[in-house]
Formats: sequence, structure tokens, C-alpha cells
Amino acid sequence: MRALDYPEEVRGILSFDFDGTLFLPEEEVVLEPVFYETIERLRKQGWLWAINTGRSLLFMLEGFEQSNFPFAPDFLVAREREIYTPSDKLGRWKRVEDWHEQYAKDTAHFMKESAGFIDLMKQYIEEETSAQWIEEEGDPAGIIASSEEEMMVIAAFVEEQRKDHGLVGVLRNSIYMRFTHKDYHKGTSLQELARRVQVPLERVFAIGDGHNDIDKLHPDVAGLIACVGNSHQEVKDHVSSHGGYVAKAHGSLGSVEALNFFLA
Repeated sequence: MRALDYPEEVRGILSFDFDGTLFLPEEEVVLEPVFYETIERLRKQGWLWAINTGRSLLFMLEGFEQSNFPFAPDFLVAREREIYTPSDKLGRWKRVEDWHEQYAKDTAHFMKESAGFIDLMKQYIEEETSAQWIEEEGDPAGIIASSEEEMMVIAAFVEEQRKDHGLVGVLRNSIYMRFTHKDYHKGTSLQELARRVQVPLERVFAIGDGHNDIDKLHPDVAGLIACVGNSHQEVKDHVSSHGGYVAKAHGSLGSVEALNFFLA
């Protein structure tokens, strides 16, 4: 997977979620070739592009292979907040260290200040639900619910309990939830990318389909916001309420539809 030559002038930045927004594993063609054609055309016009996903770096590299990416994005945001850039023409990636160091520092402070909340959540999940409590390196804690219906109940409980814990952020997607520092999510990661390449708000495009995309689908983060046709209804309602575009097509075809709407 090759890296594209950097444009002489940067016109804007395009941010895509991966699963659901581009990648539909249940389809015969998991990611339509017209998406790559559209990106390559816009890239020649000076639009940089990023994948902003909840996947880990390793899991995202598997996704690139499964969907036959012909070239690499200019940025990869893994686990909603780890920022990487292509390190060479061979498909390798390097972490943006200054951003990562600040995240690690803030997360350590968050863990200390929010230990009581994390303990309460663990007790609730293990004693009151059928969900699984998970702890992984680099993540304060997380939950896997037994169903989306159970996750809705858990999410309501979490929202009520975290009112008194100002540093707690929640990253939710389908039956999965992670706790993190409130300042690190897809929205703040995209704002950091726009700052680094010095593009104004009105030239930031963001599209997604799940709950963890809502943080970036906001006029304070991106001037051009959209969601695909297979998005959760809450996401569609959110995008509509903020003047964004709700595509009719699903997956990568929906992403191309939104790009054409804003940038044709």
C-alpha cells in the first residue's frame, strides 16, 4: 500500500470512519473502487484524507488488506485518538509522539482522579449485567454488552453516574464502550489533524455511521459533516440537526455520495 506524494498546496482534509462508513464485510464488494477513484481525484486537488477508527493499529492494517487499499491515507487515527502518519513508501506507520505523550500524561491524571468511578462501573457491570468488563493496555477500561439493547441500559446508567466525574469520556459503538479522558476522541483527534495541516474549519469534511463518530460530526469540528445511509438513527438525527448531509447509499457509496454533494 503506497503513500501518495504530498500536494504542493493543501486545500482541506477529509476524515472517514472505517467500519460501516467505508467497510461493509457482509457485501460482495466490501469497499467500492469508485471510492478510491474519488479520493485520488480529490487528493490531486489538494485534499488530504484520514481514516479515524476505533480499531487498533494492527486491526486497521488487517482492514486495509481486506479492502484492498491501493494507497495509504495521509493520517490514520487508531482507537479514536492515536495519530499515525505513513513513515515511508512501504506501508509502515509512525506515531505522532508529541500528541501521544500528552495523551499518556492526561490519561494518567484521569486514572488517578476517576479511580472511584471506574471501580463503580466495574462493580455494576460484573454484578448487575450480562456484559463483560475488559481491561487492556493503553485503555483505562471497557465494556462489551451482550446486546445493543443491554448497551442502551448501560449507557443510560453511565451517563447518570459520570455527571460528578468531569474528566470521564465515553467512546461507544454498538455493543462496545470504552472510558477515556474526555478530551480524547474522534472530534479532538480531527481538530488536531486540521491544526497540523493548517486548514480552516470550513474545509474539514467528516463522515461516520456510529455513536463514536458523533464527537467529530459537529460544526465546531468540521464545516462539512455527513453520515452514510446505514448509520444509526441517532447519528442521522444528530447530523440533520446540525445542518449536515445524510446520504441514501450505504458504506463507501454513501461516502462518495456525500463527497459529491459537498465537493462536486
